[in-house]
Amino acid sequence: MLVHCYLPCFQLNQDKTNFATLRNIQGLHAPLKLQMELRAVKQAQRLPFLHSSNMAVDTLRGNDECIGFEDILNDPSQSEVMGEPHMMMEYKLGLL
Repeated sequence: MLVHCYLPCFQLNQDKTNFATLRNIQGLHAPLKLQMELRAVKQAQRLPFLHSSNMAVDTLRGNDECIGFEDILNDPSQSEVMGEPHMMMEYKLGLL
């Protein structure tokens, strides 16, 4: 179970540290603005059957130039499982 919490907890702790550093260097407005931008970017989503790269979130966090394990071995466009678009939209809208 500890493995499942590792990555989200690491990202949360890294965000808190970055926000604290940003607040100490630039003042209170800088981390608040960045948090509002992150919240707005996370709300914008694609349709459920299309993969979202979350490039805007990566850019705001500064991870857009980093290559990680998930970039190489977790490519959803090469996934063997593709959902039925109509069924997925009906499920999301509560019609099923």
